[in-house]
Amino acid sequence: MARDNGSPQQGVADRITVGLVTRAAEDLERTQTRTGFSKTDIVNRALSLYDFLDAALAAGDEVILRRKGSGECELIRLL
Repeated sequence: MARDNGSPQQGVADRITVGLVTRAAEDLERTQTRTGFSKTDIVNRALSLYDFLDAALAAGDEVILRRKGSGECELIRLL
């Protein structure tokens, strides 16, 4: 069964409490407003994306962002 936002409904595997710094809290609010996703969905997606990017970078791959319109490319690094 899918939720309204398109993410598959899955059982909860783990619960954690996270203290967000001000910037992260503001980013989360903006993302929630823009997407309509719940905070839980956004955090789950962010963790999956981080894992994907981290694994690619650890394998020696490069992650490149290409700007729509200008075609300008930017190398993405995780700190």
